[in-house]
Amino acid sequence: MGIFEKFKSGFKKSASAFTTGLRDIVVKKEIDDKTLDKIEDYLIQSDVGIVSASEIREIISQTKIDPSKDLTEEINNILKNYIISIMKPLENIEFFKKKEKLNATLISGVNGVGKTTTIGKISKILKDNGNKVMLAASDTFRAAAIEQLESWANKVDVQITKSSQGSDPASVAYKAIEEALNNDFNQVLIDTAGRLQNKKNLMEEYKKIANVTKKIDPDAPHDVILVLDATSGQNVINQVEEFNKIIPITGLIMTKLDGTAKGGILLAVAKKYKLPIIALGLGEKEDDLQIFEAEKFAEAFTQIS
Repeated sequence: MGIFEKFKSGFKKSASAFTTGLRDIVVKKEIDDKTLDKIEDYLIQSDVGIVSASEIREIISQTKIDPSKDLTEEINNILKNYIISIMKPLENIEFFKKKEKLNATLISGVNGVGKTTTIGKISKILKDNGNKVMLAASDTFRAAAIEQLESWANKVDVQITKSSQGSDPASVAYKAIEEALNNDFNQVLIDTAGRLQNKKNLMEEYKKIANVTKKIDPDAPHDVILVLDATSGQNVINQVEEFNKIIPITGLIMTKLDGTAKGGILLAVAKKYKLPIIALGLGEKEDDLQIFEAEKFAEAFTQIS
């Protein structure tokens, strides 16, 4: 199954729910103010965000639509073009390319977003692109997290630096980068403990990991990726806000888009923060992390079943 087919399959729940709801609203042959209001409300309910919903409403109102055509399809085309205009500048395929020198990436997110699994999937893509990859098991609060990351390292055949449960997370990150530099690795992915963005002590620990990496390389961490769970809806907005205050985020990965009918939340995040979108998680298999492409996302999200 190619990338586009995976997108279409993964987004079917979001797309089907969206277009079905839209069809229920657009029952006339023309779009009046009342229908526009309903479309705007529906877009907000679909988690695309108030600003985007308002802008899409305005575009629809200013667009001359042929009443002989399927209005739902016409509105979907407007939405598709809007998504592409917002998200195309946020593509970042460079992240996965082979690096000439060491690139240390800090990967964060709250509990349950699929962070460790996502790291395993990232490492596979990086390795397939010719990178020599090291994983750092800096989530030392849970023995299960270390074991899970080690399992992924074995599955995709990359190296891992780990310590015992309860060890200092920052020291594991430091050791991993040190080993990577000494052995010509060009990618280090640092797993961090799942933490709530409103727990100050845990966020300080997260900050400490980043600061320790700078002792080896002043430019580290070179990337800071926040993993978000699409099923969390509007709560992801607050997560981006709080994590970005601690260490500036350089990229986002959204998981579980195959398990929600509200995939529009990614559009809301893109519109508000304009942060690069690295990839999308569409399943549990090692090949189920899709490098983000705006046009494929837009077409899959607005597909009519």
